[in-house]
Formats: sequence, C-alpha cells, structure tokens
Amino acid sequence: MLKLVSVQPVFRPGSAPFASCHASHLALLPDGGAFVVWFGGSREGADDTAIWGARMTDGGRWGEIRKLAGDGMEPHWNPVLMVDRNGELLLFYKVGRQIRTWRTMVKRSSDCGATWSEAEELVPGGRGGRGPVRNKVIVLSDGAWLAPASREDGIWTAFVDRSEDGGRTWERSADIAIEGSGDFRIEKVESDIQVSEQSFLGRGVIQPTLWESAPGRVHMLLRSSEGFIYRSDSDDGGRTWTGAYPTSLPNNNSGIDVVRMADGTLILCYNPVGKNWGPRTPLALACSRDNGGSWSEPLILEQGEGEFSYPAILAKGDDIFLTYTWKRETILFRHFRYIPR
Repeated sequence: MLKLVSVQPVFRPGSAPFASCHASHLALLPDGGAFVVWFGGSREGADDTAIWGARMTDGGRWGEIRKLAGDGMEPHWNPVLMVDRNGELLLFYKVGRQIRTWRTMVKRSSDCGATWSEAEELVPGGRGGRGPVRNKVIVLSDGAWLAPASREDGIWTAFVDRSEDGGRTWERSADIAIEGSGDFRIEKVESDIQVSEQSFLGRGVIQPTLWESAPGRVHMLLRSSEGFIYRSDSDDGGRTWTGAYPTSLPNNNSGIDVVRMADGTLILCYNPVGKNWGPRTPLALACSRDNGGSWSEPLILEQGEGEFSYPAILAKGDDIFLTYTWKRETILFRHFRYIPR
C-alpha cells in the first residue's frame, strides 16, 4: 500500500527562464534534503538546452533554480544524480547534437549542490552514452557501481557500465538487444510527442532501470519500441546479460523507473500504454512482490491531456520519492509512504 504524503512542483509553470523542461532526476541528500535536476531550453535538442537544478531543504521548501551546465553551443540532455558513500553528490549528463555521439560528463559537489567542480568526461573518448543514460546508478552488495546505459544508433541496444573503484574507471558490458532485432526495419514514426526528431528513427530497447534481488543477481527493465516493457537478467553482477525478452507490462516507448524496497517489493513508475510513441498519459505506479514476475493493477498518478513522463524514483526506508515531467512546463515532486502488508 502507498500513502501519498505530499506533491508539489519544483517551480511554478511559466516562472522559469526556459520554455520547456524534461528528463528530471533526483538525489536524497545527507543533510535530509533533496536535489532535483532536469534539462530545459527552447525545445528538446536545441543548442540552448542546459542542465538545471533546485534544492529542497529538510523543511520541504524549494530553493531557486540554477543552471548547472550548458553554454548555448550544443544541447545538454538527461541528467542523473548519485550520492556516493562519502556523501559527495555526482551529476552525470550528456552533451551533443547527435544522440549516437553523445559525450557523458560528470560534475561533483561536496556541499549538497551549493557548488560544483568543473565538468570532466566520464569515459575519455567514449561516445554514444557511457555511464547512466537516464536512470539511477545502483551500488551492488559487493560495492560495485552499475550504470544503466544504452545506445541509439540504428537498432537501439542497452548495456551496463560497471565500476569497481567508485566511478573512476568503467567497464562496458556487451550490448543487450531483442533477439532478431538485427532484422528490424526502421521507419520514421509520426507523433506529436515533443522529442528530438532523430529519436523517431529508432527501434529496439533503451534506458534500462536496474535492481539487485540477491548478491550478484541483477535485473533490468527496458523501454522499448515494441509495445511492452522488456527485461534482461544477470547472474554475475552485471558483467553479462541475457537477451532482452518481453514482459506483460505495456510501454509507449517512453521512460520508466523501478525501485526495490527493503522487503523485496518492486515499485515501477511508467505509462501503461502499449503503443509505440503512444500518449505519455496516464502515469502510474505498479508493484511486484515476486521479483517482477507479476504486477499489480496500475495506480494512476496523472491522467488527461498532456505529457506526464520520464519518472525517476528513489526510496529511503519506507519513504518513496518521485519526480517526473509535467506537460513539459514543470517538474513535479511526489513523496509517498510505503506500508508493507
């Protein structure tokens, strides 16, 4: 059972210095507050698109939004936050006009986001999206970091970047693809979704979200172009993965995210729409108590016209925190309390 504690916009619609915002992520800070990031600009993929952020104090008030990265020369995309074991806040994000040649940058903050280091390339010379592409990095029981990644170049494929030294170096897994996807014929899809035009040419699986069910046993759910969420599994700590296979969960080729609670329950946020580039409404939560084998009926969070999409979900104890795109006008933040059965 989920009990809603609070819901609020990170900033008021129309009050920000950009026309459109999307792809939020969040971190829970050591001081009890939270930090939320997203990209914003005139439109997705425009050169003026930058990474923005805002901090929530422990008292629940949002501070002013600030530009964290972006110079107006080329678009910035898909920020992801992480707090490491020393309390340092890491910000990963993508830079580049072409998704297939993205550079992944990282900045660090030792004061809960008040100040940031200069940007560095996560994997020097790496192209196409090394490190987390949209969803959170998870820390395994053996201390290794796993970053859910993907590549959009022809047939879409996913992979995982693994770090055993606290994010200083990364080892890339082999590609994770739908069996037979090399035979997919890629055609442009007509849609009114406000994404970069290059995205409509892709087909396959991207933007995985990860969890560890037992030491060394790791799983992912994947956004797909096939009308369903796909899944892959690893028995060796994310070094190797099965081919992607479909679940019963519908997917509209939009972002998803999952979090595992202390009792093993999985909580997924997604659009329960089974059409490629279908509407990004409604937005819902679903729960699984058998490691993703079956799922509850969706609990609707948002519905009606507009886009409610790209959720990011974290848990701390029995508290669940969620951000998502609200009509590309603001980022909404929700706080739930999880009540185990």
